[in-house]
Amino acid sequence: MRDFPLTLVQDLITGLKIVITNLLHRLSRLRLLLLTLRLDFYTSEVQRIVSPPKAGKQSHTSLDWKTLYKSACFGAIALLLSFNLFTAPAWALQVSDIPDLAEIKTLTNQTWVIDDSEVLSPLTKSTIAGKAEKIAEQKSVEIHVVAIQRIDLGQPASEFAAELFDKWFPTDSNKANQVLLLLATEDHRTAIQTGAKVKELVPESIATSIADETMLYPARKANYNQAVNEGVARLEAVLNGNPDPGAPLLAVEESETSNYATKEETEASSSNLVVILLLILSTLLPMATYYWLQGKP
Repeated sequence: MRDFPLTLVQDLITGLKIVITNLLHRLSRLRLLLLTLRLDFYTSEVQRIVSPPKAGKQSHTSLDWKTLYKSACFGAIALLLSFNLFTAPAWALQVSDIPDLAEIKTLTNQTWVIDDSEVLSPLTKSTIAGKAEKIAEQKSVEIHVVAIQRIDLGQPASEFAAELFDKWFPTDSNKANQVLLLLATEDHRTAIQTGAKVKELVPESIATSIADETMLYPARKANYNQAVNEGVARLEAVLNGNPDPGAPLLAVEESETSNYATKEETEASSSNLVVILLLILSTLLPMATYYWLQGKP
């Protein structure tokens, strides 16, 4: 039997991660809805209990057990859906959500690095900005690195990058000397767009390799700073007329088995304990409030 290529296995794993991420994203809407309903409902009940009745109206100091049970259930479900497993990632970004380049420059005084994902270090940002300014002066080529958290599951990263490229640079003359490097951190996806003049210096095959190999390999391991730095470094080398360094070699890593819990497993166990305690409290507190109010003269 033929072995599956390593890249195919990685692509399958990446696709599975994206599907799970999208599912958690959808569950977040239910989580927020239930949490809002529970808070609104419980607040109104407490206010009804502690507020004195108006003259001529019947007192409502007693809390019906069905109402109490309903409040407790809402609290338990809301807290359960707030558990780490159901904590959804950021909303999928649309091209229409991204401001025009002129507006970005007004706000940040630069357009070399737009880090909406907030994963790039200050050192990476300053290094990339410095290289981009130097390339713009020497080669009249402008590089824009855009790091976002996620895009829609059904939209290819290349399509998103092309739409953003069209938005920022509507005409061919505007696009001519521009480069857009896109990194979607939670999706672990990358893309590149280049103008006509840039294509004369950087062939399409090399540009595609920069996005799909040089940047994508580190991004899949959440090494986002490495992905951006190595992608820009390779692009810089080719623009300066130096030999293409080529894509990084994809090393096969063999991890040793261990009987000790990893940091992630330890954190997950701690989170489970916290959630269980919160669920107990969300059930007991409304009941304790009820009996305390019932016991008041």
